Amino acid sequence: MAGEASQEAPEWYKEPCVLGIDEAGRGPVLGPMVYATAFAPISRLKELKAMGFADSKTLSEEKRDRLYEALLKEPGLLGHEADVLSAAVISGKMLSRDRVSLNALAFDSTCKLIDGVLARGVNLAEAYIDALGDTTKHKDRLSQRFPGVMFTVEAKADATYPIVSAASIVAKVTRDRAVKHFVLEEGVESISTHFGSGYPADPDTKKWLEASIDPVFGFPSLVRFSWSTCNPLLDQHGVPVKFECDADDDAVPYGQRTLAFGGSGGGGVQPAGSAPASSGAGRHSYFRARKLHRAQLAF
Repeated sequence: MAGEASQEAPEWYKEPCVLGIDEAGRGPVLGPMVYATAFAPISRLKELKAMGFADSKTLSEEKRDRLYEALLKEPGLLGHEADVLSAAVISGKMLSRDRVSLNALAFDSTCKLIDGVLARGVNLAEAYIDALGDTTKHKDRLSQRFPGVMFTVEAKADATYPIVSAASIVAKVTRDRAVKHFVLEEGVESISTHFGSGYPADPDTKKWLEASIDPVFGFPSLVRFSWSTCNPLLDQHGVPVKFECDADDDAVPYGQRTLAFGGSGGGGVQPAGSAPASSGAGRHSYFRARKLHRAQLAF
């Protein structure tokens, strides 16, 4: 978006404009989640509706692709942008020390898209957001963040507002193409690309997950390993990992511990032998070379 913002803005950016935002790929265990926006002059919404935009889930892949290509050919009618959150980013955020929920990721992505549109110099008057959960809370937060914009936040907004339908198509086509042309970063050619729909309940997806897991490195980067679908497979097929760490409390002694690969089920963190606090046994060479020992409170 930054590159386009630096170009000379079209004249229609000065007109009162409307923006729509929708996502694709919130539920699958495979591939990215894509948030997309479409924006256009309010005065030309009838033209947008006449083009046949509808909820992307109700359209065939061929119809979605055709409408998406039409958007590319009509820069004078409508602008669009997508924010692609990879499976690795989603998993990393959700499993970080400061866990980030999927709803929080969605809000951040929504704000990022709106900021990008405003940075282009678009005279944004209205915004329609397709959202799940507490839509009133979502609307209030967006209104506080962007006080000059009138927000409408609804579930299934993509079936009601053509501008959201356009965003829905951008999101769906972007995600479908990303998954279709995904190249495994791991470079493992033996892994099949026939993974079904990517949804956790799909038997083909389940079979693919089980067949593609590595006992040491886990899943390929296409997989959202933060999904609960993955934990039983990691626990079943992954090797236990022993590591050194300081105790969080007195319940587990210092020294070496064993962590089940998935970190779930009955495995958890267990002591695998212990060492005196001042012995330095098994500690990193950095600490041993400097004769650094764990400090213990005397009270």
